[in-house]
Amino acid sequence: MQATAATNPLDAQLLGELQKLLGAGNILHKPEDLLLYEYDGSVEVARPDCVVFPRDAEQVAALVALANRFQTPLVGRGAGTGLSGGALARTGGILTVFSRMNRILSVDELNQIAVVQPGVVNADLSAAVAHLGLHFAPDPSSQKACTIGGNVSENSGGPHTLAYGVTTNHVLAMQLVLPTGELVRIGSASPDAPGYDLAGLFVGSEGTLALVTEVTVKLTRLPEETKTLLAIYDRVEDATETVAEITARGITPAACEMLDGWSLRAIEAYIHAGYPTDSAAVLLIDIDGLREAAAAQSEQVAEVCRAHNAREVRVARDARERDLLWKGRKNAFAAVGRLSPCYYVQDGVIPRSKLPDTLRRIDEIGKKYGFEIGNIFHAGDGNLHPIIPFDGRDADQFRRAVAASDEIIEYCVAAGGAITGEHGVGMEKDRLMPLMFTEAELELMKRLRNAFNPAGLLNPEKIFPAAKGCGEIRSRPRPVAASEVPVV
Repeated sequence: MQATAATNPLDAQLLGELQKLLGAGNILHKPEDLLLYEYDGSVEVARPDCVVFPRDAEQVAALVALANRFQTPLVGRGAGTGLSGGALARTGGILTVFSRMNRILSVDELNQIAVVQPGVVNADLSAAVAHLGLHFAPDPSSQKACTIGGNVSENSGGPHTLAYGVTTNHVLAMQLVLPTGELVRIGSASPDAPGYDLAGLFVGSEGTLALVTEVTVKLTRLPEETKTLLAIYDRVEDATETVAEITARGITPAACEMLDGWSLRAIEAYIHAGYPTDSAAVLLIDIDGLREAAAAQSEQVAEVCRAHNAREVRVARDARERDLLWKGRKNAFAAVGRLSPCYYVQDGVIPRSKLPDTLRRIDEIGKKYGFEIGNIFHAGDGNLHPIIPFDGRDADQFRRAVAASDEIIEYCVAAGGAITGEHGVGMEKDRLMPLMFTEAELELMKRLRNAFNPAGLLNPEKIFPAAKGCGEIRSRPRPVAASEVPVV
């Protein structure tokens, strides 16, 4: 299983044009420099011919013009925390990194709107407006590193999007560079603007339709009160049944996360968050809103947890305790990285009612392929993240990890779910798209992509099954240190 990587040296004339446009200090092209950019947070590998760092929209438009002139692939990249290979240069070419376009351009407190460049880090935006009692609601667990532009490209989710929605629910307008090099604006800061929902089209398009150079986002008022509950179970089934019952009662927590026993023991050994290491599973639940409503709903949720055999329901006593519990969840995948040189984290979706059956099936698949699979996931919306630890130095282990992962996703689709909830399709799951879509449906999507990206130079061979064996080319992963492990 070979890594996909560029094999041709960078065209000397193109390099000269890039240096003239951006300056030599904003371009990387030596092999030793490119090594760092052939990975993201997935197990995929693909090396670009060069890496560039634009500083404004005009430079991005000029880059697109150069890519067209030299017929060179062009791929956008934020922080590289993606988990589907979406920001990798699968066919080589120019990797455009937006880390130097990282300014918050304006904040409108009265209308609760911010205008940001794509390289602004998710958590930095919330920190910048916290004194106004506001925040940016989408909260991927990688929010301390991931960027708004990446969130837009992948339509990122996170624990608290159960109540607040995913990225598309918080994007009002964008400035884009189309594959033609044209600089355009879509959407409106005004709510319910007439016309086609073009912002909805581009959010989640995984960088195949345009490069994002500016985003106008909604800001959300911080809740008056937040109650954080930790429900502890001796049986996984009891935890999953609790989730279904909470929903049936018409309660929508701000977040509802589940961690199984294997996962929480790994986390506790690393973070010391206060998770009980002798339990089979825990639910980490946030209830927020007005003080009285949050208190009443947290009591109702605790009652449901106890009715489904929670042996204990803890309520965080203060902000410090709450932050520690969430630190455990947000650093869960880094904790797993301490136990295994590599792991494959998946991203399937199922109806909440199918949680017990699906977790049993994941366990069966793990035994079939010889892995102990951990489960850390967004239980409230049925977005699963099975974790398959393996040794990437063993080619057979990697093949088995991929086979187990594919079987899990096939089961999710058969149960009425989807192949991805928030990580995207990228180059990881392009070959699995036919599980969900007919040939006619895929063809319609391709026609839409081709309307914007007719030459196919912008993020090629992503989302749709690749011509070369429907995405059968897989990566060769490297062992990963705990400090490098991305979070989901």
